[in-house]
Amino acid sequence: MNVINNIKYSIHKYKFLLAQLVSRDFKVKYKRSVLGIVWSLLYPILTMSVMALVFTNMFNMRTPGVNYLVYLMSGLVMFNYFSEASNLAMSSVVANFSLINKVYMPKYIFPLSKCLFVGINFLLTLIPLYALIFITGTGINIYHLLLPYAFLCLFMFTLGFGFILATVSVFLRDMFYIYGVVLTLWTYLTPIMYDFATLAISPKLQVIFKLNPLYWFIKFARDIILYHQAPGLNVWIYSFICGFGFLVIGAAIFKKNQDKFIYYV
Repeated sequence: MNVINNIKYSIHKYKFLLAQLVSRDFKVKYKRSVLGIVWSLLYPILTMSVMALVFTNMFNMRTPGVNYLVYLMSGLVMFNYFSEASNLAMSSVVANFSLINKVYMPKYIFPLSKCLFVGINFLLTLIPLYALIFITGTGINIYHLLLPYAFLCLFMFTLGFGFILATVSVFLRDMFYIYGVVLTLWTYLTPIMYDFATLAISPKLQVIFKLNPLYWFIKFARDIILYHQAPGLNVWIYSFICGFGFLVIGAAIFKKNQDKFIYYV
């Protein structure tokens, strides 16, 4: 728990620096972009449209009882957050070596700033998601107030995993290439475009799929958005264990190795 306290202390003491890093990322990402921040709204819509066309027409994917577009979009926005944030967190320390060499600052700041930056974009992607919910008549309910719990668990998991990736990438630069392959595989192991109920997957194989932490975060959100019900107690527990557990593990690994980073510039 000491590593979590260190992160909290770093956030409080260096909140101005953290805000500047997040602001810098926004300026760099949308520099010379005609549409700018509008891309945060368009990207998930365009991605969903392409995936919907492919999987409904070529593979005849269906989700009985719920709208497939909302099913697809709800999984896509959460996976996209994890994918982009973990990718940026992985390179955050290496990309800021010049700054680390000149000024002392807690190195936790760099992966954290990336996850927060992508988190702001994630909140913007909820706008097209909810627009789709209304357009398709899926509707909202009181349980939507529980969704921040799923988002928080997703954030903790992504940050913890980002700490691990940032640490490994300092010592092994090949990780930048390896992780792209891992993410591609992870996409298909996560029920974004398919539903276990509609596929002939054995219960034993489903158990393996459910070892994927992203499964629980997405399930939490879909139980509320699509099925208008509060997630079961097991979903609450597994989501927290995956989120907080990875945060503690990732922060501990990062703290143990951060003093060695300077030797691998």
